[in-house]
Formats: sequence, structure tokens, C-alpha cells
Amino acid sequence: MNHSSSSSPSASASVQALRQDLLADDPATRSYLQARRHAAPGAWSSGLHLGAQQVLWAAGADAPEPSVKLSLSLGGARTARQFFRHAVPTPLELENAIAVVEDEVYVAHRQLQGLLPGGQGWAPWSADAALHELATLAGVPRGAQRVLTLEAMERLFNRLAAVAEGRPAAHEGLPEAPVFAGTLLVLRELMHHLPFATMTLVETP
Repeated sequence: MNHSSSSSPSASASVQALRQDLLADDPATRSYLQARRHAAPGAWSSGLHLGAQQVLWAAGADAPEPSVKLSLSLGGARTARQFFRHAVPTPLELENAIAVVEDEVYVAHRQLQGLLPGGQGWAPWSADAALHELATLAGVPRGAQRVLTLEAMERLFNRLAAVAEGRPAAHEGLPEAPVFAGTLLVLRELMHHLPFATMTLVETP
């Protein structure tokens, strides 16, 4: 009996560690766990993964695992493949993509609506390499934690829109790559309509 009693805390810790390892298989959950370690007591934390084929969202407050997990059929490569027929999308292609992506993001907004207490807002964390690339193009300095604001993202999108209208991509320092445009467009709609005004980019733990 004594042996069983003394071994229980250790066994419990092992189970908890295994549970965290399983949760961390999801990149959005990994970012959620990072955000949670830096969050104030009672504050909501969230992690975002904007992948090639889908968006994953994990959120929660003061919990060892996210209480909310969402998956949206959006992504940089998926959006590019569905809407863009050129290395640089045309204005009409951008417009059509925005309309569809906005509808998908509205689904997430409705699911998250009412979760946050008054005075709080979403401010997700992410370790996505593609989002780090966008932050660099938007002029965000490199560092252990990089904050990409809605304003900086919107300036970057306006540069893409100018290229779509005919300005040479090299003049704006932007890649002629449909996946880049698709990723930026999806991020723009998430930030505008989920909504969140900032996101913190970190290295993969």
C-alpha cells in the first residue's frame, strides 16, 4: 500500500507529460501552449497555424489544453490553387478569393463569438515559417518574439494589390508566387474578421 501511495504522483506526472506530448502534435496547440506560458492569469491564449491546406486554431484560458479547437478549409496553397491562374493574381482573382475566404472566416467568427470576456481580444501566437516570411516582408524586425500588427499586414497587402494592378513585383520587393499571395490573403481575412489586431510570431519550440 505504501509503495502504491508513493508512486501515484510520479505516475500522474508521467500521464500529464504524455498528454502534453500528444496535444503538441497539432501546431496550433503548440503555439497555444507557448502563449499560455506568457499569459496573465485568467487571460485567454490562442495559437494559430495557417498551413498550405487548412487553418487550425486552438484557444483556452488557464487550462493545460485548449478548450476550443477549430479547423477551416483554408490555406495558402489551397487558396492559390482555387483562385489564382497567374504568378501574380489579377485584381479580379483577388476579389473573388476574398469573397470566398471571408465567408469561411465568418464561420470561425460565429463559433468564437461570445467566448471572450469584455475587454479582452484575440492575439494569437504562431510559429509558422510562412507567417514569419510575411512579417519580414512587412518590415517586422527579426527576434525571439515578433509582433505583426494589422496595420503592417494591411500595408503589405496593399503592396500586393498594387502589383496585381501592374506595378512590378521587384519594385515592391515581393515574390511572384501564388502561394505567397494566398497566404497573405487568408491572414488578412482572419485578422480583419475573426478579428485580431496583432499576432506574435515565435520560433518552433
